[in-house]
Amino acid sequence: MTINLTFHICLIFQPFLKEGQTEKKDADGDMEEEKSKVISESDQENPEENRSIEASLEKMTKEEVVEAFRELKEKADRDHDLYLRSMAEVDNIKKRAARDKEEWIKYANENLVKSILPFMDNLDKAVAHARDEKSLDALREGVELTLKGLKDSLGKSGVQEVHTSGAPFDPRYHEAVYEKEDDQAPVGTVIQELQKGYTLNGRLIRPAMVVVSKGRPEAEKREEIPR
Repeated sequence: MTINLTFHICLIFQPFLKEGQTEKKDADGDMEEEKSKVISESDQENPEENRSIEASLEKMTKEEVVEAFRELKEKADRDHDLYLRSMAEVDNIKKRAARDKEEWIKYANENLVKSILPFMDNLDKAVAHARDEKSLDALREGVELTLKGLKDSLGKSGVQEVHTSGAPFDPRYHEAVYEKEDDQAPVGTVIQELQKGYTLNGRLIRPAMVVVSKGRPEAEKREEIPR
């Protein structure tokens, strides 16, 4: 009932709070007329509740109605200001979340890159040492050790090589560059790896480039045919 009473007060008195009102006598008469009109219309919706509202309105003086309306207007202004502040805060949260996401994506591989840097240092040292000593053996040994360390580091991050040697061709992990006759390997078997493939935590990130056996040469097959 309090909400309906407040609504009725607002409807009745709102036209009389504007600047440039008519004289007090005319305003009083208009207010009484508006009050009767609002109460009459609302009686059709909820007669019992509105009779109680009517009784409350009849007991209120004009000054009390004015004061009630002003209090309601102040509360509405405060609520509106709070709403605007809340919307601004929500907008700031969205922008901050977008910046954080962009930052995370930008530096997501930071730890992986840091783990690779020592192997780049080792390669630099191996090249410098081979240049000074003019020894290919030293260069080969340095590169092999660096490659092993790099593979171990990537393995800790979930990177694994795709198995190819002697494996049946699997289109999920292999990409056939061409087929080749081979009298030792069955048809559809990988006989050569041209480029390694890798998975990341089980997901393929690069297929292995392979050569696939297409079986024994045709000449050998014809020789086996009984005459």
